[in-house]
Amino acid sequence: MAHLEARKHVSPDSGFPITLHPSFNPKIRQHSPPEPPRTEIVPEKDRALFADPEKKALFAVAKRVDLTESVGTVLEDVQLSQLNGAQLDELALLVTERGVVFFRDQDLTTEGQVELFGHYGILDRHPAQKDTQHVVIRGSREDHRELLKYTPWPSGDFHADTSFEINPPSYSMLRMEEHPAVGGDTAWVSTYGLYDALSDAMKKFVDGLHAVHTSRLQYDTILDLWGTGPNRAPVDSHHPAVRSHPVTGLKALNVNPGFVTGFAELKKYESDKLLDLFAYHIHSADDHAVRWKWSVGGVAMWDNRCTNHRVIPGTYEAPRRGIRTTVFGEKPYFDPTSEGRAERQKRLKEEEAKGKDTVEVVKMGGPDSFTPA
Repeated sequence: MAHLEARKHVSPDSGFPITLHPSFNPKIRQHSPPEPPRTEIVPEKDRALFADPEKKALFAVAKRVDLTESVGTVLEDVQLSQLNGAQLDELALLVTERGVVFFRDQDLTTEGQVELFGHYGILDRHPAQKDTQHVVIRGSREDHRELLKYTPWPSGDFHADTSFEINPPSYSMLRMEEHPAVGGDTAWVSTYGLYDALSDAMKKFVDGLHAVHTSRLQYDTILDLWGTGPNRAPVDSHHPAVRSHPVTGLKALNVNPGFVTGFAELKKYESDKLLDLFAYHIHSADDHAVRWKWSVGGVAMWDNRCTNHRVIPGTYEAPRRGIRTTVFGEKPYFDPTSEGRAERQKRLKEEEAKGKDTVEVVKMGGPDSFTPA
């Protein structure tokens, strides 16, 4: 927080910093992004679509432990560095289903992680990322509630990685190299589950909206708080508020407090109230959330298309350092024929029950099999 320009301008009346308009903050005003705006790309076919639905190759070498009903799985007794192409495809499929998959005590190096993640597509770059292949992720020891007084971006809140891009990332992987013994956890929430938890009336309403995902707030904050220049100018993208997942075909709520500032079809006051609702909805979704306690060598791979996440701020003093890689995903879309996860589970149960009833009737000879004596 000491880097904030506002710290140089303290009110003589309150003794607290004065927030500056971005146009009059020299760090922001004088920066000229070196790269042009991005244009849409069409990524290669998702590797999960090549996977065996039963994931036999992956589960032959790894033990699956689900952490919650809705989201989060640990794979034990396996090294990512030893997985072959088929097993990596099956891992991707598991991630699309469970949202995030964790590993402990991995032997991956940065070079190995970059090579492994290249299996899933074209490596993406965060706007503040200088290295072309990965970004360093550190912890947060700042009081993010206090920071919001002086910076416009809620950096401590739930988000999907750079969801404002025209091609937001599909998969992300974070590998921890340094970590405190206590603190610095990361929480994920299933956006499949967030959609399911809405009322039917709200689902119908949100299905037709576009969420405004913006990097404007992050752009200013990166320059002021982080002291580094974003590579690209800020952008707004109007993505469907409910997106259809290209692998699972499920609906996911495509709204997060980190980057969404409104809804294109709504007026400002309407958008603000709906954002308040979704902020409550996300933060109260304990039944669709998982919190991971990191250790050195730990790895998480998640799908930004069906999860939001946030690092939990703390007061720890030990260093926290992780290496994150991401790959480009498809431009978000909404398919009105897609279904919610709970809706699909209900349908499949009904079809299974109907199938059992049919089998029983056949076993009994059918309703017309009785012949009078």
